[in-house]
Amino acid sequence: MRAFLTTFARNESGATAIEYGLIAAGIAVAIAMVVGTVGTKLTGMFQGVSDKLGTTPAT
Repeated sequence: MRAFLTTFARNESGATAIEYGLIAAGIAVAIAMVVGTVGTKLTGMFQGVSDKLGTTPAT
């Protein structure tokens, strides 16, 4: 039992998995922020184009 506890205490694979999880979560948050910003700018750009084109008369 003592050998098991010693091995368990020295095992760092769980810590590594947690670190990778935190890195992945950070990257996901960064991507979400960039996509949100680009989406807002893209919507504004298309709205500007639409405003400049104006409306076409109905036939």
